[in-house]
Amino acid sequence: MAVAGWESRPQSANTPPRFAAAVQMKRPRTPAPAVEPLQVYALPRDKAVALNAAVPFSRDPNPAARPFLFSGTPTDLARAVDCLAAAEIFEAGDDAVGEQAVAQVVLNRVRHPAFPKTVCGVVFQGQERRTGCQFTFSCDGALARTPGQAAWLRAQEIAQAALAGKVYTPVGYATHYHTNWVVPYWSDSLDKIVEVGTHIFFRWRGWWGTPPAFRQATDKGEPIIGRIARFSAAHQGGLDMPLMPQGPLTAEGAAALAARPQRSIEMQMLGKTIAGVKLISVVGGKSFLVELPKGSAPNSWPATAQTFCAGRGQCRIMGWVSGSAPKELPLSLADMAAMRFSYIHDTGTGLQKALWNCAQTPRAAKGECMRQRVPIVAPAATPDSVLPGVRRKDRFETVKIAPVAPVAPPVATPTMIPSVTP
Repeated sequence: MAVAGWESRPQSANTPPRFAAAVQMKRPRTPAPAVEPLQVYALPRDKAVALNAAVPFSRDPNPAARPFLFSGTPTDLARAVDCLAAAEIFEAGDDAVGEQAVAQVVLNRVRHPAFPKTVCGVVFQGQERRTGCQFTFSCDGALARTPGQAAWLRAQEIAQAALAGKVYTPVGYATHYHTNWVVPYWSDSLDKIVEVGTHIFFRWRGWWGTPPAFRQATDKGEPIIGRIARFSAAHQGGLDMPLMPQGPLTAEGAAALAARPQRSIEMQMLGKTIAGVKLISVVGGKSFLVELPKGSAPNSWPATAQTFCAGRGQCRIMGWVSGSAPKELPLSLADMAAMRFSYIHDTGTGLQKALWNCAQTPRAAKGECMRQRVPIVAPAATPDSVLPGVRRKDRFETVKIAPVAPVAPPVATPTMIPSVTP
């Protein structure tokens, strides 16, 4: 409401004439400005910093952007969140303030007719070219790195807030930015409006940089970006698809889960509920014993791997239903027989498999059934009388036989006198 009021209010005498005229004029008949790639002048860092500092900030008003309220399916929202989070963390690093500024620029672009109409479309515009991408991380090889779990989760939270209407006001309606140690070719054609950390933010001059220009209707369908599927479940084919394929997979399939950010699961978390299951024990940091939710659907059990096994090259999950979970370690044969579900993967061999206890949870495919473990009762001792013909030894003697050294015959000498008893 405040922004709408600002847009419609009469311009005061203190409003700079150029900006006031741009606000009051109608949309130009000419198309929106061309979006140029981020190409920079070949300048030493110190000279670039000095040149950027010498450029004055615009004296025109810098109103805050309108809140952006995402309207799409849960699947589209999940994809938009992760695209926006990727832009934040790869552009600004693990810096909450910088990430909010980047997120605001992305959403400003989504609303501007010069850019694509989806969040993922804006973030990855030009990604198919080695030069020409709008955000350099999408074409300079930066996506080969996997964000740390804590940093990724914070970037997602910032993205969710921005898509729910949170506005980062300092950057206003900025559509461009760059670090202060580079000088892009387009920087002298835009208005410099604010500096956040080491990033300088710009907007287009004239009507195309004013609030009325940011009225583009957005598209509902967010595209899948396969390049971030390693750490984004939303971009692995959709949230409504099975989370975990069954049976042996290729090395790439097993590695995809291991490449995601790893969640810390320690012994002090025993007894707590994680991803909907109760943690019973942790063995070696890669084997997890869990109690499955009572009444849960067996098809939902493989989803536990998304939490427990992400980021781990080797991982195993063993699950029991409530009431049959083991009370202590090591596991007994009865405990093993009562196990209802198991999951294992090993990136070294490419193995990735989920198995059910088909005696209690029937499966259509026999290959999904774990081997049955029946407790074995030791046979009772059998009296000798029922074993006729068997010779029994009551006593064993061990005799060590050593070779005897040859003895030379005695030689008589004058000093050798045999003793004689009188």
